[in-house]
Amino acid sequence: MALATRTDRRASLPRTLWGSTVGKKVIMAVSGLFMLAYLVAHMYGNLKIFFGLDSFNGYAHWLRTIGEPVLHYEWALWGLRVALVAAVVLHAVCAYQLSRRDIAARPTGYAHRKRRASYATRTMRWGGIILALFIVWHILDLTTGTVHSGGFQEGRPYQNVVDTFSTWYGNTIYIVAMLALGLHVRHGFWSAAQTLGVGSPTRERILKASADILAVVLTAGFIAVPVGVMSGVVS
Repeated sequence: MALATRTDRRASLPRTLWGSTVGKKVIMAVSGLFMLAYLVAHMYGNLKIFFGLDSFNGYAHWLRTIGEPVLHYEWALWGLRVALVAAVVLHAVCAYQLSRRDIAARPTGYAHRKRRASYATRTMRWGGIILALFIVWHILDLTTGTVHSGGFQEGRPYQNVVDTFSTWYGNTIYIVAMLALGLHVRHGFWSAAQTLGVGSPTRERILKASADILAVVLTAGFIAVPVGVMSGVVS
């Protein structure tokens, strides 16, 4: 009987985690940190474009051969893509459901308006929508080539990136999305730390400073690529 009870508890744990507000916040925090780690690595890879065509294309090829010969060509890359899609979906669904719960919990406005939140906090939802739309456009542009300008060239990522950022709309979409990303990371990193219990009064200043620095570095690092193309540094 005791064994059956423990088994039932283990089986119900995922359901409890998904169904509770705290559980959804934990899922958002963990998925957000996973995506953040990917963004840091992705930014580092993007900056290789400043070292020339061979360096950037070589890095793109390496991504497709990770794990060989144990893994087949692109298996590791597709595994990462699937994990990222799962993280994005979980993050977005939990954010939407928490938002609906928040609205349902206070159907009427507060009698006394709370202290005005930061700009990043007030734009988290719109920032999430902007980033979701950008991800779709980014994949169609530089992965499938469906909306790519100048003729998509399979296996030539350096030229494809230069083509994209040689257009005004490619630069505009990318830069606006990266600004939204910076705001999202700034607030999201802090929220994740609080949710996972990392935050404390003594660590608050360090965590906030870390969130600010991380947001600035990621935003500047990603925007450096289109700026490099526009200025002729990358051509």
